[in-house]
Amino acid sequence: MQIEDLRNSAWRFNSRLRFVMARGEVMAEEYEPVVKEIIKQVREKGDTALLEYTKRFDGEELTEEDLEVPYEELERAYEEIEPEVRTALEVAHERIKRFHEKQLERSFLVEENGILLGMRVFPLERVGIYVPGGKASYPSTVLMNAVPAVVAGVEEVIMVSPKPNKYTLASAFIAGVSRVFRVGGAQAVAALAYGTERVPKVDKIVGPGNIYVALAKKLLFGVVDIDMIAGPSEVLVISDGSVDPSWVAWDLLSQAEHDELAGAFLITTDPKHAQEVKLKLEEILDNFPRKDIAQKSLGRFGTIFLVEDLEQACEVANYIAPEHLELMVEEPFALLPKIKHAGAVFVGKYTTEPLGDYLLGPNHTLPTGRTARFFSPLGVYDFLKRSSLMYVSKEGFERVAEYAQHIAKAEGLIAHYGAVEVRRKQ
Repeated sequence: MQIEDLRNSAWRFNSRLRFVMARGEVMAEEYEPVVKEIIKQVREKGDTALLEYTKRFDGEELTEEDLEVPYEELERAYEEIEPEVRTALEVAHERIKRFHEKQLERSFLVEENGILLGMRVFPLERVGIYVPGGKASYPSTVLMNAVPAVVAGVEEVIMVSPKPNKYTLASAFIAGVSRVFRVGGAQAVAALAYGTERVPKVDKIVGPGNIYVALAKKLLFGVVDIDMIAGPSEVLVISDGSVDPSWVAWDLLSQAEHDELAGAFLITTDPKHAQEVKLKLEEILDNFPRKDIAQKSLGRFGTIFLVEDLEQACEVANYIAPEHLELMVEEPFALLPKIKHAGAVFVGKYTTEPLGDYLLGPNHTLPTGRTARFFSPLGVYDFLKRSSLMYVSKEGFERVAEYAQHIAKAEGLIAHYGAVEVRRKQ
């Protein structure tokens, strides 16, 4: 893990900082032709293309009947998983559900002298959730993506996942997923966007995935809605040296073990603490089961940034706008007002990021790659749509008609003016 000194006024131009911030950027021309071809084939050939790509990319030879997981398998998986895991998933489900119920929106109507104005709020009818099935099992991702949709009132939640295992299937059963399909990659996204003989077309696709999944979502935005363009996962820890370095090291490692592009960053005011964390990481890695993945991530992107003070630490954090931000300092709530850009903020030394990943309640599907400047965590609001509602009585019309005509005249839109005028004359 590299140590980089940002204790200067030109820190924004630091080459290492710029490099790690751009780690998720890929040349579109390298991947887009492949993804576009996959989308084209799925749109034209439907299930036939899905089966071909599943064999080619996932090494599974399925039939059309195999594409969908029978619902009984979800229930059987729920019964077969270890009791302690089942209980943990149910606790997580309840906490996530309770938190997201606070996000529900309500329709409203207001009256003002002959004019009724309002907003009607509806859930989407059918959504697709993508659950990765590559380097690890992600039952938590099932819960985090399905629960807010169910809370919003979505009628059908369709899950796609390559090689779903008993834990993801059990989570789908707990969360109230309607149907599950054994398909992944860009082909799964295309199937959800256009529909095939077996896979139903959805209104929105949410959930994380690899570069092919992210590009497919980006290319199909407009055909369906999407949550966000997700990049490699990342954690940024701000530490003043008051926390045990092993705590910081394990938190950094919990992100680095995701994949080789994951980002694990530490900002500290204490050079001694920086060295201690670095040494502790090396010590843990010696006998770490996911050493190959974590070592590549930390070796290429892992960085400890030295700063002058906690004020600068917050400036750097806002500049990076991380997916996960941990405030591991003596007075963490004092820093909170200075933090503007982060997908999720973990306040205090006991609030380790894995707790948020699994069961605290807020969603773990978060903006990455600096997009926390304008994206928000996945929530119930992502599964709702709104329609404006207007009613104008004769009295209300007389109050506003002339103003509308003045604006229509200013814009040069004759029919707009005339549509009001014909009513005024009558």
